[in-house]
Amino acid sequence: MNTIYSIVGFFVSGGMFMYPILLVFAVGLAVAIERYFTLSLVARKNQEVWKEIQPLLGKGEFDRAYKMTSKDDSTISQVLSMGLSLQGAVRRREDIEIAMEESMMEIVPRLEKRTPYVALCSSIATLLGLLGTIMGLIQAFTSVANANPAEKADLLSASISVAMNTTAFGLMVAIPLLVVHAVLVSKTGDIVDSLEMASVKVLNVFSKRSRRLAGEGTDRADAPDTDLDLGDEAVAPA
Repeated sequence: MNTIYSIVGFFVSGGMFMYPILLVFAVGLAVAIERYFTLSLVARKNQEVWKEIQPLLGKGEFDRAYKMTSKDDSTISQVLSMGLSLQGAVRRREDIEIAMEESMMEIVPRLEKRTPYVALCSSIATLLGLLGTIMGLIQAFTSVANANPAEKADLLSASISVAMNTTAFGLMVAIPLLVVHAVLVSKTGDIVDSLEMASVKVLNVFSKRSRRLAGEGTDRADAPDTDLDLGDEAVAPA
């Protein structure tokens, strides 16, 4: 109970700047929670889709994989669907790669959406804390100037202690938000890396299949006509 009273006393004695700092903390925390759960959901759905798509790609069932990704709304399905739709219709690997990169350029901004606001709230909280301290110090020196000389030292120290509360509270808000922002950026980077990895694997599967088909076509074209050779040998003079 004493702890609660101490926290309330600390907040009240900080002055009017404590309230905007608290509001900034609420906004930053709300954005951070929304982004964390959204990114976690995106990552989980991508893993589930990849587990279903990867065996189909290994078997060369590209049409079935395309139908599956075209009906799904996950980010990895959007990227792979773009590449699978061009498979067979486009010969060059670069064309498919460019199309998948274009899809990535549309997805990445959605993953990074609102995340910078968390860092912005952290900076605003710090600045509001400093501003509150400066305003408190101005008021403290103004009041001390007209006080009894015997009481000036005690009054000044008490006023400075109260003014420092806003800076302390601003830092208490800013540091956690900054840590959460780093976590969100890392989580977003992991998702982007997984999408790039999946697109590269799909492109490699396409390239291997194209080389295999090209090799089979060359073998058929260069293969000798066995029946004709046997016929020539049969009619050749002894």
